[in-house]
Amino acid sequence: MKITFPHMGNTYIVAKSLLDDFEVDYVIPPFNSKKALEIGTKYAPEMSCLPLKINLGNYIEAFEEGADTVLITGGCGPCRFGYYCEMSREILNDNGFNMDILTLELPNGNLKEFMKRIRKLTGGFNIPKVIKVVKDTLHVSKKVDSLEKLTFKARPREVKKGSVDRVYKDFQKDILNVKGSKQILKSIENTKNKIMRLEIDKDYEPLKVGIVGEIYTTIDFFTNLNIDSKLGGMGVEVDRAITVSGWITEHILKAIIPYRKDISYKEASKPYLGAMIGGHAQETIGNSVLYANMGYDGIIQIYPLTCMPEIVAESILPSVERDHDIPVLTLILDEMTGEAGYITRIEAFIDLLKKRKERREIGEELILSGN
Repeated sequence: MKITFPHMGNTYIVAKSLLDDFEVDYVIPPFNSKKALEIGTKYAPEMSCLPLKINLGNYIEAFEEGADTVLITGGCGPCRFGYYCEMSREILNDNGFNMDILTLELPNGNLKEFMKRIRKLTGGFNIPKVIKVVKDTLHVSKKVDSLEKLTFKARPREVKKGSVDRVYKDFQKDILNVKGSKQILKSIENTKNKIMRLEIDKDYEPLKVGIVGEIYTTIDFFTNLNIDSKLGGMGVEVDRAITVSGWITEHILKAIIPYRKDISYKEASKPYLGAMIGGHAQETIGNSVLYANMGYDGIIQIYPLTCMPEIVAESILPSVERDHDIPVLTLILDEMTGEAGYITRIEAFIDLLKKRKERREIGEELILSGN
């Protein structure tokens, strides 16, 4: 058995840590690219969402490198992610790519079935080893997310433009040659120190924008056309509430271990969307409210074309925008998205936020001066 998995931002680092420590043979597919998208679009149903198309491209590219089993996580609710396992298996097998799909989720609360899947992945079931590997993998995921958040803060403040990206992109490539959670954690720490040593303008106060929406399109840098980096280059500090470590903790581990989940976004979304309708719709609404309450200057929602939960969230966001006086920009992505128009919309939105901030600062100065 040779495992592969789909790309989604930095999840390949987390998956690599898990499989290295379990001593499982695996193939990391090439980074997401137009080629992967073209392959996936060829085999996927026309109206399927963008993540499925890119994922299929990942699997087929990995199949060509010897992979025979796909490792993915599961979904729930009326979101097509919950069908990815069966859809992918049927599409792959119908087109001559004979691959098995192994889903790491707790099926209908069936712990026995989950353990069976872990046993299949690892070739055995050494409980102390499984616990240690899972713990170390979670630690890696948190450190990777922490490093990414550091880039969000450093980019708008860097004195030499592009310096953060150069360090971070080198890390993302070099990590492919590192083996095991210990070495991965060491590489993360080294990269953190490199970023911390970069020349930073500590007096600069950037605009702050919260990123919300469907998990894949908000996290995957190829799919969202590197929006984090582009906004940082415009002098904007971003934050993204949905993270890889958060997904692992809230949607996988806490489904197995009875532990209180983070419901802050649920509480914040209650006036607008009081029920979970699938996908990340409730998180999109709740986190938008939380960003507004934290004083952020604006919010950008990102989702793939035809994503039903996010379409519902988009229809609700104007109420959040009105009630909390915070501008919201929605970006919808598919394989036909053009970068030029995409960037133009983002630039116009940032110009709007800058003008709002300037007007507010002038108003505050007038109030203080008594005029």
